[in-house]
Amino acid sequence: MSKILIIDDDTAILELIKVNLELLGHEAITASDGVKGFALARQELPDLIILDVMMPDVDGFTVASRIRNNPSTKDIPILMLTALSMIQDKTKGFDAGVDDYLVKPFELEELKLRVRALLRRVNAIPESLGKGEILTVGDMTLLPENLSVQIKDKTAKLTPIEYEILSMLMQNHGNAVTAPVLLKDIWGYSPDDDIETIRVHIRHLRTKLQKISPDKKYIETIYGGGYRLVTDED
Repeated sequence: MSKILIIDDDTAILELIKVNLELLGHEAITASDGVKGFALARQELPDLIILDVMMPDVDGFTVASRIRNNPSTKDIPILMLTALSMIQDKTKGFDAGVDDYLVKPFELEELKLRVRALLRRVNAIPESLGKGEILTVGDMTLLPENLSVQIKDKTAKLTPIEYEILSMLMQNHGNAVTAPVLLKDIWGYSPDDDIETIRVHIRHLRTKLQKISPDKKYIETIYGGGYRLVTDED
C-alpha cells in the first residue's frame, strides 16, 4: 500500500489517524511538529502528507510552502487537516500548495475518502504521463510528458490538479463543466460546501495562462453553470 506522513501536534488525533490508516494497510509515519514533519517529508518521500495547520513554531501553511518549494517533495499531495474553516483560511492553504482541505472535527469515513481520492490521483498521473496523448484545442496544447501547457511558443508548468482541470475543460471544449463535476471527477467526491476548492485552483490556472498569453482570457466563468474553455476557435 502507500506510505503516509501525518504531521499534527495533537497526539490523540495523530494516533487516531495512524491506527485507521494502518488498518487500511497503509504505512503511517508521524511527526508532532512542522520542523520534524518537513524533515521526515524529505527523508521518507511519502505518497501523501496529512498536515495540521495550527502547530507551535512552524505552522502548516509554512510547512506546505516549504514542501512545494523543495525539489524532492514538491509533487507530494497534501491533505490539510485543521479547525480553521473560513474561506480565507482555505484559500491560504491552497495558495500554499495544498491539494485538499478537511475541517476538524471530521468523520473518519470522510478522511478515508479524501485519502483514497488523493492516492488515486498519485497513481493515475504517472500512468497518464506514459500513455497520454497530446491534447490540442485552438492555440493551446496540453503536454502530458511534463504536466505543462503550451500556447503558441510559450509554456507553463502545471500542478497535477491544474493539469487535470485544464484537460477536462479542453475535452469538453465549447461546453461548461460544473464545479460539482470537477470535484467528482478530479477529487473523487462532491461535497456541497467545497466549491471554493475549485475557485482557487481555477484562479491559479488562469494566472498561469495569463502570464504566457496576456492578451486572451481562456477560462470563462458561466455563472450558475461552471467553467468553459475559450480559444481562438470560438
